[in-house]
Amino acid sequence: MTTRAVARGVGHYLPDRIVPNSEFEESIETSDEWIRARTGIERRHFAAEGQTTSEMAALAAEAALKMAGMEPDDIDAVIVATSTADLTFPSAATMVQERLGMTRGFAFDVQAVCAGFVFALANANALIASGQAERVLVIGAETFSRIMDWSDRTTCVLFGDGAGAVVLEAAEGDGTNADRGILATDLNSDGRHKDILYVDGGVSTQTTGYLRMQGKEVFRHAVEKLAQTAHASLAKAGLSGDEVDWIVPHQANLRIIKSTAQKMGVGMDRVVVTVQDHGNTSAASIPLALSVGVARGQIKQGDLLVTEAIGGGLAWGSVVLRW
Repeated sequence: MTTRAVARGVGHYLPDRIVPNSEFEESIETSDEWIRARTGIERRHFAAEGQTTSEMAALAAEAALKMAGMEPDDIDAVIVATSTADLTFPSAATMVQERLGMTRGFAFDVQAVCAGFVFALANANALIASGQAERVLVIGAETFSRIMDWSDRTTCVLFGDGAGAVVLEAAEGDGTNADRGILATDLNSDGRHKDILYVDGGVSTQTTGYLRMQGKEVFRHAVEKLAQTAHASLAKAGLSGDEVDWIVPHQANLRIIKSTAQKMGVGMDRVVVTVQDHGNTSAASIPLALSVGVARGQIKQGDLLVTEAIGGGLAWGSVVLRW
């Protein structure tokens, strides 16, 4: 028998404010047509003034707990993947813990930018497999609208705010790839590529900074590395692309999503796509897409999923799981 980390519930939260592409036409040289053609994005959500990452994370967590039929104190650990935490410290995860009314367990953040949720899932899986936790709440939440340079049309139109959450629970499996739960993970990073996607500020430099990106370079690395990591995690699980029911990718850019699916030999009819409605929500994008996919009736129990993401660092990785 093998201990597996099985998804029991999923949920998401999006801020009330919806920002269509046309809104950017008033302040920068761009158009709805230009943004759609290059990214597939049609609209995104921005957090309200004073609305924080931990607040959105807690709302997504509540939705996931409700689906799982669990109470906050049923949870042993909270992991929040974010690059836009409320404060330098304490972690956003401890703030979520407090908001949920949790009086036990432990909480911490993971920072791997857009790949953060994949890294958080891998950490949660390790905690469950090692017996350190039985139930883990894994959240991706971001307020990227706070780090945008609104004069840079190549970046400010891409990102949105939001949160998604998944409840994982230990369950016994047979040790085969027919088990439900996380079957394999693959994590990677390469600091040599730091300068193609970063924020030009931080605590030790006593600046806030804005997101900076070399779009063409990021695109090139993304397509190559996302397909590579997906194949790697599938191989670890003893599976192939033909057996995948759904790819649930990081929702950064529709062209990246399509190119990666093509490299994997998977048709777009087997890819969950939400980027048109939410933009790039960084670490929140995969759990948000999982939640939307379940709500749409696309993702069903027993389906084989591959999630993959790449973010600043560069950091990238994938997870194979049976829902």
